[in-house]
Amino acid sequence: MDLINETRLWSTINDLAAITIEDQPWTRRSFTAKYNEGREWLMKQMRESGLEVEVDEGSNVIGRLIGTEPNLPSIVIGSHTDTVPNGGRFDGIAGVLAGLEIVRALKENNIPVKHTIEVVDFTAEEPSEYGLSTVGSRAWSGNLTEEMLSYTNSEGQSLGDAISYAGGKPNDIKNCEKDKGSIALYLELHIEQGPVLLRKNANLGVVTGIVGIQRYKISVDGLPNHSGTTPMDMRNDALTAASEMTLALESVANGKFDQPVVGTVGVFNNFPNASNVVPGRVEFIVEIRSISEEAIDAVADEFLSKVYVIASKRDVKVETENVSRSGAIVISDKIKQLLIESCSSITDKVIQLPSGAGHDANQMSLLAPVGMVFIPCKDGRSHCPEEWAEKEDLYLGAKALLNAVLAFSKQEQ
Repeated sequence: MDLINETRLWSTINDLAAITIEDQPWTRRSFTAKYNEGREWLMKQMRESGLEVEVDEGSNVIGRLIGTEPNLPSIVIGSHTDTVPNGGRFDGIAGVLAGLEIVRALKENNIPVKHTIEVVDFTAEEPSEYGLSTVGSRAWSGNLTEEMLSYTNSEGQSLGDAISYAGGKPNDIKNCEKDKGSIALYLELHIEQGPVLLRKNANLGVVTGIVGIQRYKISVDGLPNHSGTTPMDMRNDALTAASEMTLALESVANGKFDQPVVGTVGVFNNFPNASNVVPGRVEFIVEIRSISEEAIDAVADEFLSKVYVIASKRDVKVETENVSRSGAIVISDKIKQLLIESCSSITDKVIQLPSGAGHDANQMSLLAPVGMVFIPCKDGRSHCPEEWAEKEDLYLGAKALLNAVLAFSKQEQ
């Protein structure tokens, strides 16, 4: 019996994706008016589907289908609806709306499931303007600290105030922490955001592990001065120092480690940013990713050591701040097998692969067994306006997750 409504799933994804800034296609940044508008749309869909709807203290949006044995730990299907700037139509929202379609299918076909199923749109999975990602799932796992709530954006607004704007209650953030064991299983459908499925002609991918992510904020203070009257050998240029530090990260991350590792500087702010002023201050964000925690630490340690050497050599001051850490995870053999069987019952084009991107599953792994299924994306591209997934692949992914939910429920009897 075909339970997933392929046309409805496709329609809902396009409807939510269309809630975007007109001159920035597919942009719905966390803690903005468009983000709130999209979540209001989602909650309306959840209510119309007969779900209990809640916005918790971390401003996570939750739709619940109560199980036949509601005292059992819940099954959570989740992802996110925020995007990067000029992001895509499928990253995140495919997972949330696949979850919604799954509970709709269960209700419409009167299929009982023992476990309560929670479909969750986690707050600000993407790196936010406050320097932090996976905000909502951090709140669940207990990794959203008071210090993090005090992080500010470029306008001086705190993350706590932003959570309030999104409907949360930052002063009561501890109330939405989950106890380990309160969730039976966490599942997430996601576009791969890479080319492996396409290259291997696979319809579905079972994720074997997810990279850990370490982020640092580096602040370099030099001495602003007139660019025309300050000789080259008498400058305390924060920008050239920061540039050398950035190249140092590239050099370190190109070294040999027990697992592949990548280092990126994706945020770089120069002050006062004037053509006739020697830069006086630079702030940049460093991100290090690997499936190996040891490789992350090795790159971080060597990079930070080079940062201080460069600062001394160029006579500038430097401060380093450990902004966040998401641990690498390995998916358990039991959950991998569950998903392999669920996917293989639909198509024989199934592979296993690790995720080079971080997800809310990183935080959820601290609370429960987690599983992820990938679907292909066109040309392996993501975090760009051209991001695309095919209707058929979304359908197959949702069907695989539904199979996993039903099989898991039976296993637990």
